[in-house]
Amino acid sequence: MSLTSRLIDRLAKLPPPLTRDVHVERDVVVPMRDGVALRADVHTPRGRTLAAGALPTVLVRTPYGRRGFAELTAATPLAQRGFRVVVQAVRGTDRSGGALDPFGQEGADGVDTVRWIEHQPWFDGRLATYGASYYGFTQWALAREAGASLKAMCLQVTASQFRDQTYAGESYSLDATLSWTQLMSALVANHGLFTLQVLGAGRRREVFKKLPLASLDRELTGTTVDFWQAWLAHDARDAAYWTETRDFQRDVASITAPVQIVTGWFDIFLPWTLQDHAALVAAGRTPRLYIGPFAHADMGVMAAGLREGIDWLRAHLLDDRSGTREAPVRVCVMTHGTSGREREFAAWPAPGTRERRFHLHPQGMLAEAPPPMSVPDRFRYDPADPTPSVGGVLLGQDAGAKDNRALEARADVCTYTSAPLERDLEVVGPVRAEVFFSSSTPWTDVFVRLCDVQPSGRSLNVCDGLLRLTPGRAPQVEGGVLRVPIDMWPTAYRFPRGHRLRVQVSSGAHPRFARNLGAGEPLASGTTMVVAEQQIHHDPAHPSALMLPVLEG
Repeated sequence: MSLTSRLIDRLAKLPPPLTRDVHVERDVVVPMRDGVALRADVHTPRGRTLAAGALPTVLVRTPYGRRGFAELTAATPLAQRGFRVVVQAVRGTDRSGGALDPFGQEGADGVDTVRWIEHQPWFDGRLATYGASYYGFTQWALAREAGASLKAMCLQVTASQFRDQTYAGESYSLDATLSWTQLMSALVANHGLFTLQVLGAGRRREVFKKLPLASLDRELTGTTVDFWQAWLAHDARDAAYWTETRDFQRDVASITAPVQIVTGWFDIFLPWTLQDHAALVAAGRTPRLYIGPFAHADMGVMAAGLREGIDWLRAHLLDDRSGTREAPVRVCVMTHGTSGREREFAAWPAPGTRERRFHLHPQGMLAEAPPPMSVPDRFRYDPADPTPSVGGVLLGQDAGAKDNRALEARADVCTYTSAPLERDLEVVGPVRAEVFFSSSTPWTDVFVRLCDVQPSGRSLNVCDGLLRLTPGRAPQVEGGVLRVPIDMWPTAYRFPRGHRLRVQVSSGAHPRFARNLGAGEPLASGTTMVVAEQQIHHDPAHPSALMLPVLEG
């Protein structure tokens, strides 16, 4: 453990530890209000440099096991820097009692855990929460009722509600949800992560091709997974399944504990993370936001979360602000598809930007000038051969910036490319598109992606977004043409001089988004496939365009 923790310290560039001597009390029983007992490990640092008995407490709640990743990347490094760390397995996982009901139990169980901590003889009145993804959701779930003991929150790649990520663009996030279903099924059944890592990805690739979606849990795990079935069944935004116990967005504005947010430009939760940030700011809070060049599962998120988190915890639990940056917003401006310079801003979205509109033109051109009279571009979308997802916002190792040239060569992807840039173009903030679109079926998708085309011809994805169309979802203009608004993932990206902007328009990115079958059947049970004849309009009456927030000066 010592060698591994030293390696993590070096890779994450952490400040020196106060001690390497950490005592761990295993399998501590934490009672819940309904009689169920959850299990926790309590990590207590020891050493002459630490004040006897006066240790602030950090709570980490996880469905992925108390040892392994949670211990190596949270409990040990935090404890070595002077914090008592309680790592608790959420209900139904790692010997905690009850059954796992993802996201539905974390409010009550989290608050009960806080009350238990407050009654421990070692608790000194200072509590913080820490963690990424599901760990982060558990923080939002308990925050409103935690009370005065909660002094700080450290959140990474997460959001206060999971419904909108599950139904991104009102489609269905197939890759993320099925990958997570496979992971949790393996953990709950104690099948081991090594087998999952070796065989899981290949098996998923085969299962992604199958229909109906309601059968995929059995195809992948050999059994019916209740939460998979529930996610498919409750697709409405206002479904009680999501709103009653799984949505804490309404509580964000009432949280007074100082909040730090670390996320990434390719994270699956980014738009909703920024909604939470905006709610805090609107309520008069001063959260700290850092956005790096990360996807959800990047080790860079772990490293940045630890670095930023240790500084935040020291500032708000130990009154040591020596490592705290003054700027409330810091972002990495990517270039060449990877990390670049960091910029600090007084707010998000970044002040000092001007929205510039880049129009789709005939013959695959992209320009700021309005489009001329032209006929629409046409393509055929066949759900039996769905347009694939390449890089971008995915849960696994295929995420991030990838070469899109093979994707762009497909007949079901239309591209629009600018002239080489005469000067650097720095885009920082929310990106959106407006596409005038018509289809032979009222049930279809519109996917838009921005790429950076290098002088070599390599086309790297920067950001994208999708909207699932159903009758009435997009406003209709004359002739049955739909004006489709698409909120794309925000970004911070510098396009160097000589590079070109490229916009892709297609009708899917499978399996990131479940393919639209085109028949309007229910999501869970649909199997009928309808080929869609699609048209992209770009003329004075239908000025399809990409809107970019360009940093001036």
